[in-house]
This record gives sequence, C-alpha cells and structure tokens, in this order.
Amino acid sequence: MSAAPSVPPPLRVGITVEQCWQRVPGGSASYIVALLAALQQRADVTTIGLSARHSNPPDPDHVPTGPVRSLLLPRAILYRSWNWLAAPRPEWTVAGLEVVHAATWAIPPTRRPLVVTVHDLAFLRDPGHFTPRGVRFFARALERTRDEADAVVVPSQATADDCVAAGISTDRLHVVPHGAPGWSVQPGEIAEVRERLNLPERFVMWCGTYEPRKNITGLLDAFVLAFEADPSLHLVLVGPPGWGATSHSERTGAWASHVHHAGRLSTGDLRVVYAAATAFCFPSIWEGFGLPVLEAMSMGTPVVTTRGTSMAEVVGDAGILVAADDPADIATGLLRAIGPAHDAFAAAARVRAADFTWERAAGQTVDAYRAARGTGF
Repeated sequence: MSAAPSVPPPLRVGITVEQCWQRVPGGSASYIVALLAALQQRADVTTIGLSARHSNPPDPDHVPTGPVRSLLLPRAILYRSWNWLAAPRPEWTVAGLEVVHAATWAIPPTRRPLVVTVHDLAFLRDPGHFTPRGVRFFARALERTRDEADAVVVPSQATADDCVAAGISTDRLHVVPHGAPGWSVQPGEIAEVRERLNLPERFVMWCGTYEPRKNITGLLDAFVLAFEADPSLHLVLVGPPGWGATSHSERTGAWASHVHHAGRLSTGDLRVVYAAATAFCFPSIWEGFGLPVLEAMSMGTPVVTTRGTSMAEVVGDAGILVAADDPADIATGLLRAIGPAHDAFAAAARVRAADFTWERAAGQTVDAYRAARGTGF
C-alpha cells in the first residue's frame, strides 16, 4: 500500500491589523477583520496579527480574530521607524514567519516575502482630497511598495490599472475583490431601529467618512433636485466626521429639514439601516472598491453609484450608474431607484452581491502569498 502524500504545514503569515485601532477604522479595518476570519477557516495558512503598542482595545466593531503580537512601539513612532529606519522587522518578534502581509499603507520592513494590499491610489488622482501629511505618507508607502513588495493585492481592476500607471508591474498584481458581509435582519429589527434612530419612512442612504472625494456636496445638490420631484423623500447620511465635511446647515429650503445626519453607527445598527433604506446612493469621485455599495446590495437595497469606477465593477448590471459631477444625473438615478423598478433593482442587487464572498477572497489572497513566496506549500 502506497503511503498517503504528506501534507505541508500551514504557511505562517504575519498580517498588519493596526487599522483596527484607528480613530476612524473605515473600510480598511472591515477588510482586515473579514479577511482574517476567512483565512482562519483554512488549513493551509496560519495568521498572526501585527500591531503597534496600545493600552486600549481596538474598535469594538473591528476586533481582529486570532493571535495579535505587539511590535512594542507606539503607532506614530512605529510608522516612522518602518518607513525611514527599516526597523523593527516583524520576524524579530514573531518566530517562524514565512510571509508578511501589509494590509494597508503601513508597511513593515522585512526580509521575508512581502505582500502589500493597495486599497486605492486616490491620493495620486487628486492630492487636494487629502491632508498634506497624508499625501506624504501615502507617497512613501507607494515608493516602498514598488521597491519591496513581492506581490500586490488590489480590490478591483480599476485599482490594478492605477497601480500599473504608478509603476507596479502587472506580474505582481492580484485582483481580489472584497466579500459581502453575510448580514441578515430579523423580523421587527427595522421597526425598532427606525423608532430608536428616528428614521423617516422613505429615505435615500449614504454611508462613509466625510471627505471631499466622497462627493457629499454633489449628493446634496442631487437630493435638492430629487426632492422637488418627490417631497416625501428624505436623505440619511451615516458615518463619522473626517475632514473637509460638507454641511447643509447654511442652505435653505424645505428640503433641508429632510436631510438627517445619523453619525457613526454600530455594525448591528448599520446593517438594519441599509435594509430600511429605500435606496443607497454613493456618488464618490473615486474608491478602491467601495465596500458600502456591496454592503447595501447584500441587504437588497437598490444602489446608485458612479460610472467608470471600481464601484461600477461591483454593481455590474444590478444598479444605476451616474456621473459624479452631474447632480441632475444623480437625481435622475435616485428617482429611478425609488420608482416602479425599485423591487427589480433590489432583487438584482441581492443576486449580484452573492457573487462576492470572503471565502473566495481568502483563497485568492493565499494565491498571492504563494506567488510572493515563489513556491507552493
């Protein structure tokens, strides 16, 4: 009887999880937590989270699963040391690392194979949408990615194209779309959250961090036009303050009382608000992926988003695509989403969202680890 083929031990990967401690964790932290959980379901890889030194726990909605090792320095010092002193290396703290995965622009120096996730290169498209300090940090990270990364993971073909234009060779690029969150809503939850958060009956939802590239000004201008056609409509803005936030408080008109700022919500409330929304509008100028679009689709909410972007890749034929710089076009899209075709768009959104899974993303990410390492395992 022939012996069974030996099974190689799981690949030991150190993955940065520092984003989970950020004041505004954002989509990058959601990516890290979901990807980690999916990787930990596999037998061919073992993950160890890499973080700075903290005296407080991570954001409650973004707690990384599995072991996490501190690299002992506070975040600000750690990042500067990584970028300019090439220390400390993760392998100095975590024995047996075979691959290091920088899950954001915070890139550890290492002599192990290095994988970097590039979520977007929006700072190159319009540096004015970011702080000068942020642009300097991103530019240094891009330089290091070009010079040091053995494999580069991107969430969309749009971001892959930007990476090629920025000098990253195609043979290092791996397009790995995010997965849908797998949320569900129980009977009675929508009514409870609607009452507790004082949500209107019919509303368009937006979700994100307030930043210029999110095009909230364009969304507000479009809502004014849509409100003229349908005065029963409301707009609910969900998300934490960022910078350069646009307020409607200085504008006047009957529509202004129909704009509601819900602030940042827990994940539990967020999924219910997605389900309660009549439509979801995300007219961002540019995103690396646009996770809120997929989240809304997974809850069966019709989506209006920007054509010619990564969000259009996610939506496919299941949503409404508009021009970010044309409020009239956005307004027309909103009225279509809440009109007679609403239920058809909702059903198509659910079907499309089912194509995006974190199980598939984890498998494709492991493929990137294999490519970086240069051999199978």
